[in-house]
Amino acid sequence: MNNIEFRYLYRDAGNYKKFGIVVFANPEQLSPEALEMELRQVFWEDDLFIASQIRVPEVFLYSDGKPSSDDHCFHEFGGLLTTEETANDKHNRSIREFLAEVTREDQRGWKIFDPCDSEGSLGWFVTQRWA
Repeated sequence: MNNIEFRYLYRDAGNYKKFGIVVFANPEQLSPEALEMELRQVFWEDDLFIASQIRVPEVFLYSDGKPSSDDHCFHEFGGLLTTEETANDKHNRSIREFLAEVTREDQRGWKIFDPCDSEGSLGWFVTQRWA
């Protein structure tokens, strides 16, 4: 059975990058191309999203230290691939369930925050898509 590898990254303002991958079960054998089109429609501008909001691991560069002025809260979608790797999503979601969760969170609004805010408070919500 082919599962789906969800690739994403964190890119700070200095263009330093750190990558993440989550493998989702794909019992329906959905095509990565069709799924990718659906995801790109629900991610925020430039395929950005808030990792914690859709329950994928954050891959911030500052995870072991203090954020700098180059840091922000967004992760970037990198694409989907079929893989023979075992599904490793900590929440045991299929790719279809993951897509439903991303869609639901997009409808609720992406919760933008400032990583330099030591209290971790949310700044504002993005609930409209840019034209």
